[in-house]
Amino acid sequence: MAVRADRRASLELLAPLAGWVLPLAEVPDPVFAGAMAGDGVAIDPIGESLHAPCDGVVVLLGENRHALTVRANGVDVLMHVGIDTMKLGGAGFRMHVRDGEEVRAGQSLLEFDLDAIVNRAPSAITPVLVTGPRCGLIIPRHGDRRVAVGDFLYAIEAAGSANDAVPVAVLPAPGIMVREFRVPFEHGLHARPAAQVAALLANLDAEVSLRARGREANARSVVAMMALGLRYGDVASAHALGHDAAAALSALEGLFEPVGTAAPIRKPAPRTAPPAPGTRVPGLVAARGWAIGVAAPLVSTEPTIGPALGDQAAERTRLVAAIDGVKGFLNRAADASDEIRRTILQAHLAILSDPQLLGDAQAALAGGASAGLAWHTSLRNAAEALQALDDPRMAERRADLLDIERQVLQVLSGAPAGAQVPLPECAIVLADELLPSQLLALEAARLVGLCTARGGATSHVSILAASMGLPALVAAGGAVLAITAGTPLVLDADAGVLIVEPKPAERARLEVLVAARGAQRVRDEGAAQEPAMMLDGAVIDVYCNLASVAEAASALRAGAEGCGLLRTEFLFLARSRAPDETEQLHQYQVIGDALAGRPLTVRTLDAGGDKPMSYLPMPHEANPALGLRGLRTSLAHPELLATQLRAICRVTPHGQCRVLLPMVTDLDDVRAVREQLATASQSLGVPVPPLGVMIETPAAALLADQLAAECDFLSIGSNDLSQYTLAMDRLHPTLAERLDALHPAVLRLIDRATRAGLARRIETSVCGNLASDPEAVPLLIGLGVRELSMAPAQIPRLKALLRTLDTGACAELARRALESVNAVQVRALVRDWSKRNA
Repeated sequence: MAVRADRRASLELLAPLAGWVLPLAEVPDPVFAGAMAGDGVAIDPIGESLHAPCDGVVVLLGENRHALTVRANGVDVLMHVGIDTMKLGGAGFRMHVRDGEEVRAGQSLLEFDLDAIVNRAPSAITPVLVTGPRCGLIIPRHGDRRVAVGDFLYAIEAAGSANDAVPVAVLPAPGIMVREFRVPFEHGLHARPAAQVAALLANLDAEVSLRARGREANARSVVAMMALGLRYGDVASAHALGHDAAAALSALEGLFEPVGTAAPIRKPAPRTAPPAPGTRVPGLVAARGWAIGVAAPLVSTEPTIGPALGDQAAERTRLVAAIDGVKGFLNRAADASDEIRRTILQAHLAILSDPQLLGDAQAALAGGASAGLAWHTSLRNAAEALQALDDPRMAERRADLLDIERQVLQVLSGAPAGAQVPLPECAIVLADELLPSQLLALEAARLVGLCTARGGATSHVSILAASMGLPALVAAGGAVLAITAGTPLVLDADAGVLIVEPKPAERARLEVLVAARGAQRVRDEGAAQEPAMMLDGAVIDVYCNLASVAEAASALRAGAEGCGLLRTEFLFLARSRAPDETEQLHQYQVIGDALAGRPLTVRTLDAGGDKPMSYLPMPHEANPALGLRGLRTSLAHPELLATQLRAICRVTPHGQCRVLLPMVTDLDDVRAVREQLATASQSLGVPVPPLGVMIETPAAALLADQLAAECDFLSIGSNDLSQYTLAMDRLHPTLAERLDALHPAVLRLIDRATRAGLARRIETSVCGNLASDPEAVPLLIGLGVRELSMAPAQIPRLKALLRTLDTGACAELARRALESVNAVQVRALVRDWSKRNA
C-alpha cells in the first residue's frame, strides 16, 4: 500500500531504488547533507531503474532528466539520481514518463546507466527528499539497511504543498520590492543552487518568489524553482513582500548576479593550455582557402543593460532611438555590400521591425523595465524559443537574434552603431564565436582569416566569410582561445587545421604555396565562363545551389551554367503564413530572369525536421530527422504543395524550370506529385515541367531503378545520403569529422543511382557538398555523374579541375574506390592517383 491515511501519517513512501539506505548526513554534498534541499534519506543504488515511491503525479524538471518529483497528497517527493549528475546533460538517462502523468506506486519512472554515473559523477547516491516550505514531518526513519524496490522507506505527516510554477501577470503588485538577477550557475537553477536559495530565506520574514518568462515560483520551494527551467545567463526578477523583504533581496545578491550587464550569449568554450609551436589545431571548414598571418584574439565585452530612469516615456524614446540608429547603420552597410551580405543585413533589418519583438519589449517597458532590459528580455525569449527546438541549425538562426540584441544594447550604452574594430596587419582573428555584426565591424583591409572555438559551418558568419573570400574554421575548441596576440599562424581551411608558430622553413614553403594558389585562383576565375570540357572531350554541366534571389547574379559571374538546386525554404521561413501563388511566382521568375534562360531546378518545400514553421501544425517528434519532413510534409499539406506547383508551372519561358522532390522514399509519393503537377499544368494550359527526385536516403538509392523509370532526372543529395547511410548526424560535435561521403557504402549507393539513370538515359546530378570536393569529383565522374551543382564560390576551381580529368581514368579510379574498406582508404587512393596523374 503506497498511501495510508491515519492519525499520524498522511503519506507512506516506498523505496524507489534497490540499494542501501543512508542518512542524509552521509551524502557527499553539503546541500543535500545539510537538508537544504529537503528532508529525507538517501539510497546508494545497486540497480539502474527509478520507480514511483507512491501514487501521484509526475513533475518533470525541464531539462533535468536526472531528477524528477512525484506529487501526492500535497507533498512533493524529489528524487535526485546521483550527485552533480546535471553535468551529464541527460546522457545515460531514459525517461519512461511525461510531465503531468499519473503514476502508481512501483511504476518505472526512468532508467539510468549506473556505470556512467559512477565514472563521470562524484557519486551515485540518490537523495529521496520531501521538499517545500511546509513539507511535513518524517515519522519513522531507518538508515544503514538494504532495500528492494517497493520496500517501506518512510512515512510523512504532510502539512501542505510547495507552490508550483504558475502563470502570473507581468506587473508587480503594490508594495512588493523587485530586483532583477542573472543566473550565474553553470548548469542553471538546478537542485543545489535552488536549495541554497531556499536556505538563505529560511529565517527571514518575507514572501519571496522568482519570476521569469511569465511564470512564478515560490523561492522557498526547490521543486518550484527547478521547474522554472532557468539556464545559465537567464534573467529573473525576485519579488519580495514582508518585514524582511529588503534583507531577502540583499541575501539573494550574494548568490545571483545583479542585472547590470548583458548575459553572455553562450558560456565561453573552456580554455586550454596554449598550443605548442608547430601544433596543428583541427577545426571544421566554414570557408575554404589559405591564410598566413598573426593571431588577433577578439575579446568580446558584453554591453551594459543599464537601470531604468523611472520614466516610461523616456525609456520608450531611448529604445526607439537606439533601434533607429542600428537600422540606419544596417541600411548603409547593405547599400555598400554584395548580394550575400545584403541578404543577411536585410534579415537583421527585418528582425528590428518584427512586431512581436517590439510588442514584447513595449510590454516589458510598461512593467517598469529599462529600455535595455526590455529589449534584452524580448530578444532572449525569442532566441530561447528557437533554442528549445534542440536543433543546431535553429541555434545558428538564434545567433541572429542575439546579434541584434547586442547591437541595440551597444547603442543604448553610448557606443556608435557599427563601430569598427582595429586589427594588426595580416590578422587571423581568433574568437569563441562571432556574430555577423562583429565580423562586419572588423577592419577588413587587415583581416585575412578567421578561426573560432565554436560555431557551425552553416551559420551566417560562415556564409559571410565565404562571400568575403576569407578562409575560416569553426568548432576548433578552446585551444584557439589560449593563443596569444601576435603569434604567427597559418590557417589551412582546405585541410581544416590552424598551424601555430610554424618553423621558418615550413612557413617559407607555405608562403610560396599560398602565393601559387592565389595566382591559380585568378586564372580559374578568368576561365570560369568557359565550359568544363574534360581531356577526352566530355563536357560536365556545372550548376549552382541557390537559396535566395540575391545569389543568382553572383552565381552567373562565377561561371554557373544553371541552377541545380533552388532551396525554396527562404520563402517560407520566419513568417506567420505561407507565401501565396503570386508571391512565389514573382520570386521564382526573378531568379529565372537572372539566370537568363539557363535551367532552374526548383526543389519543393523541404519543411519539417530542421526547418519547423509556425503556420504548419506539426506534432513534437523525438527524432525530427526521421519524422515528418521533406516531401512527407508537402503531401500532408496538399494545398501548400498545389500552390507551389502552380507557381513553378507559371514561370516563363516554359521549360526553364524543373521540379525536384526532397526526401523521397516511396514511388507512390512521386506518382501522387506527378498527378498534381499534371493537374496544375493542364489547368494553366502550359507544358508539364520535368520532374525529378532527390536521392538522399538509402531507400531512394536502392529503389533508383524504379524511380528513374517514372522521373525525368535524379539528383543525389550527398549530405543527407551520407548521414542516413552511416547513421551519423552531420552536425554532431564529435561525429561530424568521421562523417565522410567518400565512405564506400555511400559510393556504392551513388553508383547504383547513376547506373539507374544511365539505363533510362536520364541525367543524374550531385548537389551536395561532395560536388565541390576536389577529391570526390574524379570519383563522381567515374561513377557516371555528368552534372554537378555547388556553391557559386566553388565553381571556378572545380571547372579548372574538370578540365584536367579523363573519363576513362576516372572510371578505373571509381572501380577501385568501390572495393575499398573505408573513407580513409578511398581518400588515400584518390590522392595517390592525383599525384601520379598531375
